[in-house]
Amino acid sequence: MAASLQRFTFVGRYLLQKQLQKTSSISRLSSGTHRFLASQVAQQVALNVPETKVTTLDNGLRVASEDSGLSTCTVGLWIDAGSRYENERNNGTAHFLEHMAFKGTRKRSQLDLELEIENMGAHLNAYTSREQTVYYAKAFSKDLPRAVEILADIIQNSTLGEAEIERERGVILREMQEVETNLQEVVFDYLHATAYQSTALGRTILGPTENIKTINRSDLVEYITAHYKGPRIVLSAAGGVSHGDLINLAKYHFGKLPGRNEGEAPALPLCKFTGSEIRMRDDKMPLAHIAIAIEAVGWSHPDTIPLMVANTLIGNWDRSFGGGVNLSSKLAQKACQGNLCHSFQSFNTCYTDTGLWGLYVVCEPSTIGDMMHFTQMEWMSLCTSVTESEVARAKNLLKTNMLLHLDGSTPICEDIGRQMLCYGRRIPLHELEARINAIDANTIKDVCSRYIYNKAPAIAAVGPIEQLPEYNQIHSGMFWRR
Repeated sequence: MAASLQRFTFVGRYLLQKQLQKTSSISRLSSGTHRFLASQVAQQVALNVPETKVTTLDNGLRVASEDSGLSTCTVGLWIDAGSRYENERNNGTAHFLEHMAFKGTRKRSQLDLELEIENMGAHLNAYTSREQTVYYAKAFSKDLPRAVEILADIIQNSTLGEAEIERERGVILREMQEVETNLQEVVFDYLHATAYQSTALGRTILGPTENIKTINRSDLVEYITAHYKGPRIVLSAAGGVSHGDLINLAKYHFGKLPGRNEGEAPALPLCKFTGSEIRMRDDKMPLAHIAIAIEAVGWSHPDTIPLMVANTLIGNWDRSFGGGVNLSSKLAQKACQGNLCHSFQSFNTCYTDTGLWGLYVVCEPSTIGDMMHFTQMEWMSLCTSVTESEVARAKNLLKTNMLLHLDGSTPICEDIGRQMLCYGRRIPLHELEARINAIDANTIKDVCSRYIYNKAPAIAAVGPIEQLPEYNQIHSGMFWRR
């Protein structure tokens, strides 16, 4: 994508230069002429942006692709099914199923599958989130048909053998032990557990140990039957791909998947946010790990973009960064000057109908109180006194980060698949940029006042957290007394 953007920029410069050559001097152009030429160039440059083409098959499966003419491509299946669609009894099934995808099909043994991928020089991967399951392959463009056929074979013909299930059971249990050593993962799981307590989003993706030990083949087959249906799947591709060829491949390999007329999709489980906390005190740990968040909004909500800008305004910081006192983030300046923490990271996690907006911080036990105080001070500043210059910087940084993220066929393919599931379409970059540009300081104040000001937060804290203020004190810091 970076190369593509450079190419578009070059085209834009060339077109602008050709337009300017028609005048004897730039100084002779009026401001109106400048605006006209800029608009004309922008329209011509926009025509060079690869189009995201979308086609829906008869069974509801969507095929979406962007052809950038590369010699490599990424193709994958984005499925609207994750741990949110599980219950207490089968929590962990979606992730278990992801593990079983590469353990052999009726056509290929595990060894055959691994050798075929290796011989192609391709990469095959998968992951599970709370709302989506993804299987994807990165390969040479000429091998796109084989990659699609392998993906189709994996999700439709996996043998799910008893011996493989028992072997993966042990692998997942070891994976759970590894996750428990990643304190950021642990804290975010606790944050979900308290924020969405007694609901599907409050459960972990891997599931509890007792479930992993009891999940069987019938649980896996039941999950596939309930969720792996045409309308809930997007075949996404980016790089050197022909949309027409991809449609033909999709019809051939996925045409027999159950469609919308063969049973209604399970309803999205409701998940209510609760202001609450989880504290896991362990004074033997050297540092405190704390996450604090308020309820935000889902992907398609109009306030998502303003909250993304607000998230960028808070920013992130680490002691290894240079020039902390000179960063645009006021919280980073205070953290650096006051030695308040080792690191902090703002986050804006979106789901279909809800979200978590907040901060994750790692700090010494003695600075917890000050760090929480200054964090909430900056949150209140977003609600009351953020300036236009600060918002302008944050908007530029957000746009830059979005473009840098789309560097290569894999992140573009992921962006297409995710947006097709979240929005039902892929939002063009120019539309996204226009929506970001429309935000000003008043927008940030209004939106942040609506979601942050005087709201009960969810808090998860692990480690030596004796100095973490009481919940009611933290809650009282969510507004200013005037």
